[in-house]
Amino acid sequence: MTKTLATQAARLSVAPMMDWTDRHCRFFHRQLSRHTLLYTEMVTAPALVRGGAVHLLDYDAAEHPVALQLGGSDPTELAEAAKIGADRGYDEINLNVGCPSDRVQSGCFGAVLMEQPALVAECVAAMIAEQPVEVTVKCRIGVDNQDPSIVLPDFLTRIRDAGVRRVSIHARKAWLQGLSPKENRDIPPLDYDLVHRMKAEFGDMHISLNGGLATIEAATAHLDVLDGVMIGRAAYHQPWDILGQADSMVFAQPDPLSNAAQAARAMLPYIEAHLSAGGRLHQVTRHMLGLFAGRPGARAWRRCLSDGVAKPGAGPELVEQAISFVDTSAYAAQ
Repeated sequence: MTKTLATQAARLSVAPMMDWTDRHCRFFHRQLSRHTLLYTEMVTAPALVRGGAVHLLDYDAAEHPVALQLGGSDPTELAEAAKIGADRGYDEINLNVGCPSDRVQSGCFGAVLMEQPALVAECVAAMIAEQPVEVTVKCRIGVDNQDPSIVLPDFLTRIRDAGVRRVSIHARKAWLQGLSPKENRDIPPLDYDLVHRMKAEFGDMHISLNGGLATIEAATAHLDVLDGVMIGRAAYHQPWDILGQADSMVFAQPDPLSNAAQAARAMLPYIEAHLSAGGRLHQVTRHMLGLFAGRPGARAWRRCLSDGVAKPGAGPELVEQAISFVDTSAYAAQ
């Protein structure tokens, strides 16, 4: 398998998360790690192809390596959306076969597609044929009453035969009826062993594990068996703990920053430029609230940012004010 920039970066990735991994979040995460693969929120193919919503693809060049996640189930439309993403310079195009929300189900994409592996294979084959960027899949181990030990190998075989060489597997079933999207992230039991067995069976595929990985140490423990790990909510709520040492721990490269306070200050020029362009402070700082999670002063940091963004004229100085509530001397060695 050719080692693309995205494939190399996929040793650690931050999962695509709706309403969270927007361009401001990704820019912030990139300050903490230069090598981790970052994903967009899911963008639906109809929004791009029929709705012309190409503004959803805006990103900063500093975000590379960055992947576009698409949602959809029409091969022709997905192929066109993939081409739009490739033309915008994304390093990877990913198909969502894992989201269990009602809105996604009604559009016949996301986790419901685990029930239609032949259609998924048709979709990814069309996406691959239309443009040059690597096409990947993010999936579940199964849905509802499916037997994952039967369904998942068949699914992987079909997408591999269609040309996919990299997949991220959320190691839980999705229950399309009876559980909310939030419950689907926690209640169905994790089956890491099954994902490990898939790597043994599909040795020519790059397989990343997603689901329930709450610390960088817990995630990297799987790298003895698997090619990559994907972290979602923990990376968002505790970004320094997950990404602050990711480059050294996962990629054997120097970490760009030595402590969380440096990470906050690294965002100041970006915030200033965003405000000058007419943006709102909250659009950026909402992604930074967890930066000092678990450390003295974290609550005051969050409160200062949350309360201060609504005040007229609030700008980059609010971040400095919020940092003043944190005992930064405690992080000098980080």
